[in-house]
Order: sequence, then structure tokens, then C-alpha cells
Amino acid sequence: MVRGVIDVSRLPRSFRLIVSGGGTGGHTYPALTAIRTLQARLAADGGVLDVLWIGTAEGLEARVAPAEGIPFTTVATGKIRRSSNPLKMASPANMRDMARVPLGVAQARKAISEFRPDVVLATGGYVAVPAGLAARLCRRPLVLHEQTVRLGLANRRLASSATRIAVSSESTLPLLPEAERSIAVVTGNPVRPEVLSGQADKAVQALGLHGFDQQLPTLYVTGGAQGSQQINGIVRDALPWLLERANVVHQCGPDNLEDLRQCAAALPAGLAGRYHLTGFVGPELPDVLALADIVVSRSGAGTLTELTALGKPAVFIPLASSAGNEQAHNARHLEESGAAVALLGEVTADMLRDSVGPLLTDPARRAAMAERARALGRPDAADRLVDVILSAVSG
Repeated sequence: MVRGVIDVSRLPRSFRLIVSGGGTGGHTYPALTAIRTLQARLAADGGVLDVLWIGTAEGLEARVAPAEGIPFTTVATGKIRRSSNPLKMASPANMRDMARVPLGVAQARKAISEFRPDVVLATGGYVAVPAGLAARLCRRPLVLHEQTVRLGLANRRLASSATRIAVSSESTLPLLPEAERSIAVVTGNPVRPEVLSGQADKAVQALGLHGFDQQLPTLYVTGGAQGSQQINGIVRDALPWLLERANVVHQCGPDNLEDLRQCAAALPAGLAGRYHLTGFVGPELPDVLALADIVVSRSGAGTLTELTALGKPAVFIPLASSAGNEQAHNARHLEESGAAVALLGEVTADMLRDSVGPLLTDPARRAAMAERARALGRPDAADRLVDVILSAVSG
């Protein structure tokens, strides 16, 4: 891990940070990792970190922050439902939600005025907008962190108010207006440290993968915590073919487990032992990733960050309905770098076989893709982001 270059001894002994962002893990976990890293940086020099997280009651951050002992408060915000049709953007639901933003700004302004942070960090999601606008009104330094190649809607709205903009990819810089490019810094996307410390043999023990063939590569399939019916269907249709060439750990989502169990029950005995089906992968995820030779998954920012930091070859099947089609942009970015395969549009089992087959049968091809993925990874991103946060205070 690269050690930060900012001299924390010149900072206040009690550093005060407000974090705002969430809704999903892609916005929440980078913020949490930055908090942990800043705490450790300050503690090493005898300092302490006081944090307040501004979020929504419905977002993932409402569970994560209290579980980490981080004080948490909510503000009003609204979700903007996107559409290529401007008339649909002016829908009653959008109008109602946009009317909530001024209330959220007032609530966030009160929280910032009372807490008096040294910096406000916004990591995206709708809740970041009122907090970011309030930071400007309170004349507090605002640092934005963007996880995807293109700035998300919230960060685009806040960019003109930012002191610094931390981006995850060099490819983002040419997409920024010149004024915003001048305050942008490439940090990467913070990776939870536990993700980088997995051990393959622990996955075998934890999941009982004793029927796996150690001479074959292991494929990890995931559609996220809730699973993906699209990915599940594609893998189901290709399953016997896959199991002739690989071991498969398939995280399908709790609601999809029973249907896929019926499919697995029909597998020949010689193949069934190579297939592990589970609704959810929890604390053992780092070990499963360590075991995996190839990953088939969605292409959210958090997933890309973890897989590139680990140097894992991947076949991405982007979520077509992701905001701003960002998952497709993410997947194409890695494919253009030779670090992954992107399957877009109406993906079929034949397309999956054609893309994953050469990786399963050719270790040299897997190794080359892994090396390209690793070259894009930034395992020191949390320290880099902390440097940006601290530089926003020191000027």
C-alpha cells in the first residue's frame, strides 16, 4: 500500500469529516473505506477522526454506517427517473422528488453548520446532491469521488461546487470540462482491504467444494446480492458445457435458488460435484474471489474495482437498465484495454460459451487478461483519496 504524502501533523488533532453518498454499495463502500483509511492515517500520528454520515433512511448507508459506529443522519432527497424523452423527465414523480431537494439542502445545511467539518466528501447517489450544495452554502471544502468512467448525475450537478474531484480512471479526464479537469485527480476507486486478502483454500473449506476437480479452472458467476435472472438463465442453458471444462461457483440470489436447484438435480453425477449453487456469498467472498480463475458478472463500478485490483479475468454482462447505461461503458472500457470481455445486448448461452471457452482452455490467455486487468487496478486508491481529502483542507 502506498503511504500518503500529506503531512497530517499539520492538521487539527481532531479532524472533522462529513460523508454523503449511498443508496447502493457502489457509492457506500468507497466512502466507508476512505473513512477507515483516514482514521488509520490520523491515529498513526496521534490524531482522531470525527465523522458524520449524511444519507437516506432507505439506502444501504443507513445500515452500514451505524454498524461501523459512524454517527448517521438523514436528509430529504429525490430520485430522478431518467428518460431520453424530455417530456417523461418532467413526470409527476420527478417533479415531486425534485421539490424535496430544497428541503434536503436546508437539512444538510443545518447539519454542516452544527458539525463544522473540515471537509465534506460526496461519493454519489441522490443524497449527495443536497449535502454537496449545502457544503457550498456553508463554505466548506467539497471533495467529490466518482467511481465510474463518466461522472454520475449527482456528481455532474455538484462538479462546479467542488474543491477537488477524485476520479477512478484516466479515461474520465478528457470527458470533463476544462474547469473541472483542472481540479480533478486520478485516485482509483477504494477497495475494501478484506477483498484483497482472500485465500482459495478457505473457500474450499467454507463452501465444502471437495468435489471440485483441481485440474480444472474455477468460474465464479454472480449477479450481485439479489442475483440476476438474465445471468442465471444464460448460465443454466450453458451449464453442462461449462462443467465439462470448469468448476463453477454460482451465486444466484436467494429468490432464484429453488429453480436452479431443480436444474442442478438433473446433472450427471460426474458433473454435479463441480457445481456449487448458493443464494448469497457473504464474508467468504474474498476467499471465493481468490479461488476464481474467471468471473462472470455485472459490471458495476465496485465489481470492476475489485476484479482489477485482484487481476481477475472477467466476462461482463452489463445491467442494461443501469443509470446512464454506465455498466456498459464500464465493461467496454475494460474490454478495450484487453482486461475483460463485454457481452452487450441480447446475450445468449452461445455467446457466453464463445467468450468464456478460450479463457477456460488457454491458461496463457487467462494470464494475459489477468495482467491487463491488474494494470488497471489501483489497490492504493483509498490512500490516494485520503490524500485528496487532506489536500482540500491544506489548500
